Amino acid sequence: MEIVLPDSGLRLVPRKIICVGKNYARHAAELNSTVPEEPILFLKPPTALIGSGGTVLLPPQSREVHHEVELVVVIGREGKRIAEEEALDYVAGYALGLDMTARDLQQKAKEAGYPWTVSKGFDTFAPLGPLVSASAVSDPQQVRLRLKVNGVVRQDGTTADMVFSVAQLIAYCSKIFTLQPGDLLFTGTPEGVGPVHEGDVLEAESDVLPPLRVDVQRA
Repeated sequence: MEIVLPDSGLRLVPRKIICVGKNYARHAAELNSTVPEEPILFLKPPTALIGSGGTVLLPPQSREVHHEVELVVVIGREGKRIAEEEALDYVAGYALGLDMTARDLQQKAKEAGYPWTVSKGFDTFAPLGPLVSASAVSDPQQVRLRLKVNGVVRQDGTTADMVFSVAQLIAYCSKIFTLQPGDLLFTGTPEGVGPVHEGDVLEAESDVLPPLRVDVQRA
């Protein structure tokens, strides 16, 4: 899936989808987990991306796939070891996204001490809404995130509750990965995650970002 960087119009296939786990304290609590002392990162492949209007495919390997609504950051220029106070200068835009998670597979992996890659990386497991320019979001720490499943609100939170801010996440990630134009950073989800089923319609909404709508089918 190609994305178009706001303002520049540059068309790119993201090389990296960097995701953050347990970045909201109440979400960590609902998973019976502790708040991390530093960001927990994992990756999704670019084949996980679908756009608004697409279909999330439930894989045959899992019987419990959960929704997680998130603020997504789009990187606009290359950077390495970025200072936190300069981090937002590297943002080209923002969007709503969903980090779909095969929770049963994730739990099994956790119990065995294995990575989460399988539970997070299936095709269609990274729905991405329309992008807006970074200038359209005056403060990424004041963004409302809401997710409806079949018209019923499941998640309703704000990025003000993040454990690690967008600037902190960019600075931290850039110490590990060289950030490149088109890279996507899924910044974590507020509480209220839950299962989805075949036939469901998921609608992510925000006060400052365009909506994201996908349906759910069994692969």
